[in-house]
Amino acid sequence: MAYTLPSSVVAARKALAERLRGLRRDAGITGDELSARCGWDPAKTSRLQGGKAAPSDADIRAWCRACGAEDQAQELITTSRAVESMYVEWRRLEKTGLRQAQDSVLDLYRCTRRFRVYASRTVPGMVQTRAYTTAVLRAVQRARGTVDDVDAAVEFRMARQAMVFVGGATFALLVEEAVLRGAVCDADTMDGQLGQLITVSTLPQVSLGVIPLATGRTRSPAEDFYMFDDAQTSVELVSGHLRLTQPHEMEMYVRTFVELSQMAEFGAEARALIAAVIDHRR
Repeated sequence: MAYTLPSSVVAARKALAERLRGLRRDAGITGDELSARCGWDPAKTSRLQGGKAAPSDADIRAWCRACGAEDQAQELITTSRAVESMYVEWRRLEKTGLRQAQDSVLDLYRCTRRFRVYASRTVPGMVQTRAYTTAVLRAVQRARGTVDDVDAAVEFRMARQAMVFVGGATFALLVEEAVLRGAVCDADTMDGQLGQLITVSTLPQVSLGVIPLATGRTRSPAEDFYMFDDAQTSVELVSGHLRLTQPHEMEMYVRTFVELSQMAEFGAEARALIAAVIDHRR
């Protein structure tokens, strides 16, 4: 099934294409001349320098060789690989089951010292109860038709959660009030999850903010995102997982996180909001 690449990936691919086009121009050759030197159809050159196709490592080496810029090939290959790893469809990431997706970020969680998370759909994974995690992953497994390894995925997430909370990291969590009222699980499970949020909000390493439904905001809720130190932002899209590492991209999410933080209630006020949701459910 065809899908549309996120705009960040499209922009990164076009930036790489512009660099390839610049090499050709600096070499003083036309697209047809480059195609002849590389031994491929001119249409391929057009697609690559227009950012409509992703170049392979071999394509980049041939392009640089044709332009007399072989010394730039490895750096461009590294850039190209980074661009193509930015976006992964859920169906590819989860092709052998949900545990694979949990395992793929283990090293990143281990080395992160400062987590910043914004959640507009579900409670952040690192503070989910076992029952809530099971309900969420079961719903994902059924919706996407992945291999049923939910029990294994839950065990893995619980182990990872325990690991990150004893590793000396800090957690700044922003949760939309709508998440607290969502129906992703049964009533008892949700009550237990809300109680867990109240508990973790008292931990010294956790800052929990709840963004009330009535904020007078002028922007729609953002997509869920996780910031790992200042090294990477992971964005959870409907179709897949977006990994951002460029400084200007990171800065955009830092600004967004600050703006959202200014809308949130913290400390006792946040706990009062959560408690009010619990009382309303009874």
